[in-house]
Amino acid sequence: MNYQTAAILSCKHIAKRLFFITTLLVSLIPAKSQDVYLSTNSTISFFSETPLENIDAVTNQAVGALNVKTKTVFFKAKLSTFEFKKSLMQEHFNENYMESEKYPFATFNGTINEEVDLTQEGTYQITATGKFSSHGVDQDRTIPGTIVVKDDSLEVTSAFDVKVADHQIKIPSVVAQNIAETMQVKVHAVMTPAEATSK
Repeated sequence: MNYQTAAILSCKHIAKRLFFITTLLVSLIPAKSQDVYLSTNSTISFFSETPLENIDAVTNQAVGALNVKTKTVFFKAKLSTFEFKKSLMQEHFNENYMESEKYPFATFNGTINEEVDLTQEGTYQITATGKFSSHGVDQDRTIPGTIVVKDDSLEVTSAFDVKVADHQIKIPSVVAQNIAETMQVKVHAVMTPAEATSK
């Protein structure tokens, strides 16, 4: 790879990151920048267990945002960034199951239900209700989570299940025994103020 090609790829990567950040900020308007916390390297993983084979994948390129004033929360993951232990499974995941070219992202856009003051340090058990979108299908979901506020950052963790059938993901009968009907999803993000993240 020559210098010119590397420079072009670097610019494209930066442009994608800026696009993600802009998308998050727009999704949380109206919002003052000091109210919005961002993460551009959130970790999302999923796991499925069957008698024949366990499947797990992870991405650390998901983006997330949380407005501590309005209590709105948003996460977005590009499906093609999930990495699998088996390259063949990764290929099938993107091309056959999730159709990642047609439906490139999974998102959650919701609002925290509890009366919590996320400007004060502490550990908060919360739930967020909103739209979870994957494979072009929106589902109304209430998702549990934990938020730790410390040192001007928010550490957000969550674990929840996603049923494959709920998002019209078709699994070929020949491999149906290898893939569970329900995926266990975990989220981990450390968010910092938008002003600092965007500099």
